[in-house]
Amino acid sequence: MAAYIPDLQRYTRRQPTWFRRCGRSGLKLPAVSLGLWHNFGESSDADVARRIIHTAFDHGITHFDLANNYGPPPGSAESRFADILPDLPRDEIIVSTKAGYLMWPGPYGEWGSRKYMLASLDQSLKRLKLDYVDIFYHHRPDPDTPVEESLSALDTAVRQGKAIYAGISNYNGRQTALAAEKAKIAGMTPLLIHQVHYNMLARSPETDVFPAAGDAGLGVICFCPLAQGVLTDRYLGDDIPGDSRAADPTSFLKPDRITPQLRAQAQKLNDIARQRGQTLAQMALTWVLRDPRVTSALIGASKPQQVLDNVKALDAAPLGEDELKAIECVLTG
Repeated sequence: MAAYIPDLQRYTRRQPTWFRRCGRSGLKLPAVSLGLWHNFGESSDADVARRIIHTAFDHGITHFDLANNYGPPPGSAESRFADILPDLPRDEIIVSTKAGYLMWPGPYGEWGSRKYMLASLDQSLKRLKLDYVDIFYHHRPDPDTPVEESLSALDTAVRQGKAIYAGISNYNGRQTALAAEKAKIAGMTPLLIHQVHYNMLARSPETDVFPAAGDAGLGVICFCPLAQGVLTDRYLGDDIPGDSRAADPTSFLKPDRITPQLRAQAQKLNDIARQRGQTLAQMALTWVLRDPRVTSALIGASKPQQVLDNVKALDAAPLGEDELKAIECVLTG
C-alpha cells in the first residue's frame, strides 16, 4: 500500500464557514466532525477504517471523536484509531474521548468519580498511544456523585497535560448551567463544549441545552444528526436493507423503530431535499447546522463515500424560510 499523503487542498477547497468557533473559546471545529462510535471496532475492516479517516481529513474534517466504550468491543475503536493516527499531522487534528459508561467490573468502572474518570483517561491514552487528547468529556451525569467531583477530574486532566479542553455530554439544560457555574466558582477549567443528541426527530435541546450552553459560553456538537441513518435514503422503501444499521443485531437502531409513519415522514422530507438538489442526509445536516448555536454535526460512516456525501451538506444554499416551514410541517404534522 502506498504511503498516505494528505490532500494539499484539504483546507482551500472548504468555504470560510466550514470552521466554526466553539462557544466563547479560541478553538474552531469543522462544521462536520467524524465520530468513531460503532464502525471502528474489532469486527470492522481495518483497511476501510483507514480509508474513511484519510477521506475525512482530505475533505476538511479535522475532529475525530471517540470514547472509552466505543467499539465494539469497548476500547477497540481507540486502539484501531491509534494504528491510523501516525498517518495524520497531530497538530492539525482534534482528538476527543470520554468517560462515563461501563468499562470494567466493580464500583470504580463507570459513572463520574475521580477514581474512574482519571483511570479511564489513562487507559484511553494508552490505547490511543498519545500523551494527551484535545478534549476530554464526562460522558453522562452521575446521579450519585457531586458534579464538582466529576468536574474536578476534568480539571485535573487538563492541569496534568493529559487533555487540553474539558467537555460534558448528555447533561440536560439545568445540569449544564449548574456544571458551568460550579466550575467557574471553584476556579476550575472552564467547560468548552457540550455533546448532545440532536436531529430533526429529537429536538428538545433547542429549548433546553442550547440556551444553557449559550449562556455559559459552551459550544455544542450534535451527535446522531442523521438519527442513526433514519434520516437517509436507507429506509424509504418497504423493506429494511440487509446491510443497514437497523438490520445489524448489535446496533442501537432496532427494526421496530422503522414504522410506516416514520417511513412516510422520511419520504416527505426526501421530496423536499430532492427539490433542493440534496439527498435527505445532506438536508438533515444542513438543517442541524442552520442553528448558529451548533458548532459541529458529528457524523458516523461505514464507508468513505458516506463521508464524501455528507461534507457536501454545506455546499448547498442555506434553507429558505419556505423550506424551513415545509420541513416543520412534516415534523409536526
